[in-house]
Amino acid sequence: MQRTGYKSKAVAAAVELVNAVTAADGDDGDDALRELLRVNEFFWRDFETADGDSFRAWGRTLRPFFEATDLDEAADLLNGLMLAIPMHPHIADHEPHGVHMHYAPPSARLPDRFRAATLVKLSELVCQYGLGRTGVCAAEGCDRVYADTSRAGRRRFCSETCANRTNVAAFRARQQAGPRPQSG
Repeated sequence: MQRTGYKSKAVAAAVELVNAVTAADGDDGDDALRELLRVNEFFWRDFETADGDSFRAWGRTLRPFFEATDLDEAADLLNGLMLAIPMHPHIADHEPHGVHMHYAPPSARLPDRFRAATLVKLSELVCQYGLGRTGVCAAEGCDRVYADTSRAGRRRFCSETCANRTNVAAFRARQQAGPRPQSG
């Protein structure tokens, strides 16, 4: 049995799904969903056209978690979902990951496996860091969500593009306001 440092990409997959389904610029078409699964190392070849609606519904279900500003509210939402989603944690051993955890029953279809994995990993993120690492992008006019799994945990934007645009706008506003008076 090979053991690896397999790290789930379920948090990133949850963020991408919510943005694909609920953001104004999202793409929740079947091809985009397959690509989201592939990039995040889910068994994307198991995706069937009939699964699309299940994934889209899950993205809409998770959106309130990212909008939550109260830890109790977020925990209640996640706890309710954990009671509703069929889960059966077990150790799996398959290529390319080696030994790692799966959270849905072995016979579960792809949407159920995805729901269970994203739910567990978002719950772990909240247990470790609270709500300070998840949210809706701070850029004006952006409705995309983010989750910060970095070491520093300072992210407040969905992308570098939104962060840069916001910082440039703030810089220009300061420049237009003129020099600050010197304190003496």
